[in-house]
Amino acid sequence: MGLVKNFSLAILGAGFTVLATSVQAKSLTLTYNSSIGSPGFGPGELFVPQGIAVDSQGNTLIANGRGVNPDGTPNYNVGDKIEKFSPSGQYIGSIGSGGTGPGQFDEPTTVDFNPVTGDLYAGDVYNNRVNQYDSQGNFIRSFANGQFTGLVEGRSFFGPSGVTFDKAGNVYIGDFNGERILKFTSDGQQIGVIGGTTGTAPGQFQGVAGVRISPVSGNIFVADQYNNRVQVLDPNGNPLLAFGSAGSGLGQFLQPIGIEVDDQENVYVADSINSRVQVFDKNGNFLTSYGENARDASGNPVSPPGLTDPPFGNPLDLTPGRFNWTGGTSYKDGKLYVGDFFQGRVQVLNVEGRQQVPEPASTLGLALLGFGAATVTLRKRRQQKPVLSLEDV
Repeated sequence: MGLVKNFSLAILGAGFTVLATSVQAKSLTLTYNSSIGSPGFGPGELFVPQGIAVDSQGNTLIANGRGVNPDGTPNYNVGDKIEKFSPSGQYIGSIGSGGTGPGQFDEPTTVDFNPVTGDLYAGDVYNNRVNQYDSQGNFIRSFANGQFTGLVEGRSFFGPSGVTFDKAGNVYIGDFNGERILKFTSDGQQIGVIGGTTGTAPGQFQGVAGVRISPVSGNIFVADQYNNRVQVLDPNGNPLLAFGSAGSGLGQFLQPIGIEVDDQENVYVADSINSRVQVFDKNGNFLTSYGENARDASGNPVSPPGLTDPPFGNPLDLTPGRFNWTGGTSYKDGKLYVGDFFQGRVQVLNVEGRQQVPEPASTLGLALLGFGAATVTLRKRRQQKPVLSLEDV
């Protein structure tokens, strides 16, 4: 579905004409390209893929889930790595391992490459920190140790939740339950905080999930998970607008998690419980949607697993375009990578028909949308924490 905006004005005066016009945008569509990974606990297999990043060679890096024994203790032999796949989707290795030592993970989450330095940054939930590696996967340092807010009532997730970078290479990391975004230099020195108050008002959050800085404007786009909306902040963190409300209609969300912004400021949102991706322009106007719930043999939607169940839907439905919750995302070179949370894979989508709509050449252009914050009921359901027995390994 395309968005069309046509506006023109001619002013005739003493020897000059001013013409302000915008053109029709092409329809933007998402189509299935391929899948990466498969459900399971072995090499090249995935469970609860949360963070996704694509390097300069086209390799895909995916934060794999957390292994837990039946008594609730960590099982570091399962998951707890960043799995690496070639451009053709072949498994080629991993970064990190399970544990609490330097460069190890106790549940990796958000991952991305710094466009200035080329370094890889990865959230490490239960170790309450961020791990930094060079472009080859060699460990450099951990930082932000102990700075992320722990569990709060009614939520099952906490810690570093989204990572993005400004044009200077500074690092912005979501603190999910702290309702804030922490800002660091590329070497991990904290230099700022955005937000920090829970609520539904402009600039307040209820679950800072995905965070992405526009490569065009420098504005900060935030998936405000339990408020079921996207907030847009200016580069200094001041609220500009919000869009979305709770529901399953077009333009509505049920706990958005991943968020991406391309070089034309189209906004891609992983609408997790609705098992789809929705796309908007920078002002929050709906463009298109892709994806639907996984289904069983009778055509009924497959429920996500329970908190103590294995971390997969039952049954699996690996039909292209069907998801059991959408989660982590990454955008690279005209492709959108989307985590299929409870089906142990990443689906790769083609983004087709992108075209920037020029801004009008006068002050009679499009006005900034008003800030439309929606008040919603807090939802308690979030990401699955897989519970595995040693027999599963």
